Amino acid sequence: QVQLVESGGGLVQPGGSLRLSCAVSGRPFGFVSMGWYRQEPDKERELVAVISSDGNINYGNFVKGRFTLSRDAAKNTAYLQMNSLKPEDTAVYYCYANHQLQGTTWGQGTQVTVSS
Repeated sequence: QVQLVESGGGLVQPGGSLRLSCAVSGRPFGFVSMGWYRQEPDKERELVAVISSDGNINYGNFVKGRFTLSRDAAKNTAYLQMNSLKPEDTAVYYCYANHQLQGTTWGQGTQVTVSS
């Protein structure tokens, strides 16, 4: 009933920026939270950023002020602005959304590669 489509990944040089988007479609009911996790091969999936219905935003410890998460409720779309990217940010970034009715839904993932 709920689908998430991610976009915005790609290859950037260290210090560069990317803006990820995650659009929610379908008939979601009862927004709870939305954001991104990321995962590198042979590593655990880790939280990047999450925004809750009350507007509170939590970031992963590795972000250190470099990333900004926002959400346009009218468009059912979240955005992750990533600045000052580092090689260690290289991973597959998975968008997710949690709703009261549908529970958690995951996007297809988008590859972010930071390399010179």
